[in-house]
Amino acid sequence: MPAPAEIRVVAPNLKHSISGVTSTIAALVPLMAPQGVVASGPGLPPDIPHLPLRQAALMPRDRWRVWHARRNTEMLFGLVLRLVLRRRYKLLFTSAAQRRHSGYTRWLIAQMDAVIATSQRAAGYLDREATVIHHGVDTRRFFPPGSKRDAKEKLGLPTEDLFIGCFGRVREYTGTDIFGDAAISLCKSNRRIRATILGRATEKHVAFQRALEQKIRNAGLHHRIRFMGEVPFEAVPDWYRALDLFIAPQRWEGVGLTPLEAMACGVPAVTTRVGAFEELLVPGETGAHVEIGDVAGLVATAQSILSDEDKLERWGRAAAVHAAETFPLEREAAQIMGVYDRLLSDQRTDTSGGEDPSRT
Repeated sequence: MPAPAEIRVVAPNLKHSISGVTSTIAALVPLMAPQGVVASGPGLPPDIPHLPLRQAALMPRDRWRVWHARRNTEMLFGLVLRLVLRRRYKLLFTSAAQRRHSGYTRWLIAQMDAVIATSQRAAGYLDREATVIHHGVDTRRFFPPGSKRDAKEKLGLPTEDLFIGCFGRVREYTGTDIFGDAAISLCKSNRRIRATILGRATEKHVAFQRALEQKIRNAGLHHRIRFMGEVPFEAVPDWYRALDLFIAPQRWEGVGLTPLEAMACGVPAVTTRVGAFEELLVPGETGAHVEIGDVAGLVATAQSILSDEDKLERWGRAAAVHAAETFPLEREAAQIMGVYDRLLSDQRTDTSGGEDPSRT
């Protein structure tokens, strides 16, 4: 653990389960650690530079540091640290939401010293100025396989079949049911097609998953459309690399990392026109967009790609180049460090009226 004097930024992760936010923190913090950035909280890989929450709450008040929140709970915790425990934290929030925030969230955001938005669309839903910084992808983890056959063999998958995938939480707003309906149609039309659903359903979404599983069984396709649950963090790239086409059928999306991770692994993506997705891929070169909830359009688009092996290969190569050149994780880290530096450059006060540490 770094000494307190070396810590300039704390990135909290106040959630036990793996999410897009968790993946973002796990990817960024190791890159930024040499500049005094640490993570805090549960649910992170053990090799991430980490500060226990108790110590984050008791940091010396000798200088300002940044508390970089990405969830409501983390914004609230930051306010408690500064206003109740009188710790010297500049408060930063990253907003990915593609909708009008609730009154409570708007109030929390108004207390922050600065805000980052993950897309132009997300910035448009904020009531205050924000710095737009797109997510980046860690090409040290997410990169194309030596061959698609090798990638499938590694996971024990049939090498001659075509795999489509939908990764992320299993729930209605992520469109898992839309993917399931499309997969049923695609599998019926082409015996080579198989589908993989990676991710888990939290307790309140278990009935949703069970209903979808029953629909797949009723179609006689449970052996070709498989729910894999939540795989270990380090295994996720292998599952991307085994895909021929990635599908992101979300009805709503905030973080939107999965299409970018798929493209970095050399997999073209089909996404709905939601969140930051329209800003991530190049239609007709690295993937395609469909309208939200348009199962027929999704099926037709996927069929046109999967039926053309030259297109699959060409778009896969272009997707990997596009992700690596346009959305490198290093660029995201550098831009966020710029925000940290601006916040810490004024050591005199903070926007909520906290004390000047030089006076205590």
